[in-house]
Amino acid sequence: MATVHHALVLNLHQPPGNLQDLLEHQNWEAREILFALDRIPRSLWGREELARVHLSLSGTLLETLSDPVFQEQVYGIVDCGSLLWHLQNQALFEVVGTGYFHPVLPLIPEADRREHLARWLDIARHLLWRPRFQGFWPPEMGFAMELIPLLRAFGYRYVFVDSEHVEPVDEMSWQELRYRPHIARYGDDEIIVVVRDRELSDAQESGMDVDWFLNEVAERTKWCDFAPLVTTCTDGENGGWFRNVTEGANFWTAFYLPLLDRVAAGEADVRPTFVSDYLDEHGVHGEVRVRTGAWNTGWHHGRDFTQWMGSERQRQAVADYAEASRMIHDARWFAGERGVTEGPESDALAEALWHLLRAETSCNLYWGESWVPRAEADLQAARLALERAVRLAQPHQAPPRPEPETPVQGSVSPAEPAAAASEPLASQPEGAERERHA
Repeated sequence: MATVHHALVLNLHQPPGNLQDLLEHQNWEAREILFALDRIPRSLWGREELARVHLSLSGTLLETLSDPVFQEQVYGIVDCGSLLWHLQNQALFEVVGTGYFHPVLPLIPEADRREHLARWLDIARHLLWRPRFQGFWPPEMGFAMELIPLLRAFGYRYVFVDSEHVEPVDEMSWQELRYRPHIARYGDDEIIVVVRDRELSDAQESGMDVDWFLNEVAERTKWCDFAPLVTTCTDGENGGWFRNVTEGANFWTAFYLPLLDRVAAGEADVRPTFVSDYLDEHGVHGEVRVRTGAWNTGWHHGRDFTQWMGSERQRQAVADYAEASRMIHDARWFAGERGVTEGPESDALAEALWHLLRAETSCNLYWGESWVPRAEADLQAARLALERAVRLAQPHQAPPRPEPETPVQGSVSPAEPAAAASEPLASQPEGAERERHA
């Protein structure tokens, strides 16, 4: 049997203001999250020869960790500046792109998707010192084939998708479908899709030992006549398995470091790898289609976004995203036609767009209706800012807007506007656990 290549992927995300609020109201939970983040590079120091980890860091998390006020607030708990510096280690980490405010991309308007991707690149290039990010992590693994042209336009080579949603176009075995990268096409554009093994990822999220993992991987890949790529993806700072501070009782000290020891000793036919290195050496195989959907959450399979669209109020919020987006981008287009690039009108439009993008944070819909008021508050703030911009634009009369496609003005800096209308974000609903996978 050929050596099994293992791609470990960790998603790291905290909603806007969440860590700050937890520090004030649930201090130990905030510390657990910060320790879990800081433990990632600390666990891997000196393991550059073998350790390989893909990281997706949301723009809001990067913004928090790089905020001087927050850094000062948590200094003595975690040194955020050093943490960001250690994440620049390209021998250990392949950072993959994502959306700034962590939206479920298929649920938001196309123009807003572009803004999320552009803003994330701006902050990630600045903080992580990488000119290019080859891979893309769709927030909540929410993917639709229509995203392919957008991802290619932003320079991404591959995207992670969940095994539940992948269908072969060409004839291939179960092992080929799950353990080889493939091409997916939409119109004239194509991208490489890397398939997440859902069951092994569930185990990674809840806790597993090295022997079980090696035996399970060997059983799943024993009929492969090619070099299999086994991809496991989970959150990296949520749940007790990743937050546990006890030596020998968390993901790193109970599983990953012992796995590296077994690999180094020649006792395992698994080798950690970066997806980009695997693609350079082994290429892709066959063509697939990917059904629209997300990864499995604590109680749902992810096929129809029920986790985020299960109630009328959640669906109304998504509809409000579309309406607010159309009005804001129309106003931005009109301002651009008149050459308005700075001043009160431009500032009001930037504020409106910022509130809209923050409203689209996936967590606002994830907890049923508990966090929907946060989305509604930001949407209302966006409408008020837009009203100010419209008043400032008078007495100009907006010309007819070209249909169906319209140019989108350049990305606005992710800097927060002077005043934010929504309340500070608190912890998750009482008694809830952010366990995303069944």
